[in-house]
Amino acid sequence: MAAYFAELSLRFGQTFAPRPVDPDTLAMAPPRGLFLIARQAGTPLGCVGLRSSAEGIGPGCGEVKRLWVAAEARGQGLARRLMTGIEDAARDMGLTHLRLDTSRHLPEAQALYLRDGWQEIAAYNTNPHADHWFEKRLIA
Repeated sequence: MAAYFAELSLRFGQTFAPRPVDPDTLAMAPPRGLFLIARQAGTPLGCVGLRSSAEGIGPGCGEVKRLWVAAEARGQGLARRLMTGIEDAARDMGLTHLRLDTSRHLPEAQALYLRDGWQEIAAYNTNPHADHWFEKRLIA
């Protein structure tokens, strides 16, 4: 998470530190959530989280948070594999759709979501760092 927050701080041009104990991370624990970490030889190369209860999401909906891939692992499809893992886990949890938000500073994330069937929607939360909101219906 430190590498993720450091990169966002650099890209946003301001310190990105949600809170000393990030409640998003705490909400991504089973059975209501999941946090995936991709590693190579013990080194974290990427992560993504899922939580099933959050502001702006209702029954049957989950929220994807904290998608990140280390610079040295980009261009190898890792973000797509992490997202596929989260979508599969959401289906297994009985969720029917997912939501997420992202910043204008992350155009490659926006491109990934649009390419993978996410639809841009109206704002569903008050995240001060978000500029775009997306939703994806899950098909069993």
